[in-house]
Amino acid sequence: MPQAPWAASAVEARAVASLLPYAGNARTHSAEQVAQIAASILEFGFVAPVLVDERGEIIAGHCRLLAAKSLGLETVPTIVRAGLSEVQKAAYRLADNRIALNAGWDEALLAAEVAKLQEMGGIDLALTGFDGAEIERLLAGLETEPGNLPAPTVASGAEPAPGNQPDAGGAEPAEDPADAGPEPPRQAVARVGDIWLLGEHRLACGDSTNRSTVARVMAADRAALLFTSPPYGNQCDYTTGGVSDWDALMQGVFQHLDSALRRDA
Repeated sequence: MPQAPWAASAVEARAVASLLPYAGNARTHSAEQVAQIAASILEFGFVAPVLVDERGEIIAGHCRLLAAKSLGLETVPTIVRAGLSEVQKAAYRLADNRIALNAGWDEALLAAEVAKLQEMGGIDLALTGFDGAEIERLLAGLETEPGNLPAPTVASGAEPAPGNQPDAGGAEPAEDPADAGPEPPRQAVARVGDIWLLGEHRLACGDSTNRSTVARVMAADRAALLFTSPPYGNQCDYTTGGVSDWDALMQGVFQHLDSALRRDA
């Protein structure tokens, strides 16, 4: 049997603005998927070039191009596949997306790989493309039986929080209900990589200094304002040298926010 020709072997950088999305592309891409691809590019690099024809029209890689645009990239790696007829290009666009969906998973090996990644640490599990619920399901079959769970570790020697110090007479101050927190569950619900939807807001469970985490939580949106307190939020009164009235500080920061955003729009 003759060997098939290697028809697309040279990778070259092309300007994003020069690439032409295929108008009849039937594959849809949500903002969440675009954000996942963008996060993958930030973490691993642009390792899968966009496939184009001689004119620069995309054959495969529409979502990668959208992710590149969301990241503000000016160029992307491309491979030119010349010589295909229009019918071949149309058929390959469908095949490139559909054939991948025909694959399955070995659930036991998949769960073991996810567990290994979690144990090794240093990586956002959401970069695998699995959401928090899927990861939870995969890991559930590998976890220790509830009766064999180790007892939670309790830190010793911690200093009492400001505001809860005994008074001069030795009597304990009254508990403020606002300071009471719920008992944490034995097994965490949220996992690193989860994106929680809170009405119009999105909350990421992850490291805010990790570019891929920020890309996922922002999706296709751009921030109009970043409010941060480097290095560790030490304006709060529970750390040394902090502000005594945190609520007043926040109200002062945000009271004119709406009018400022309308002025800059």
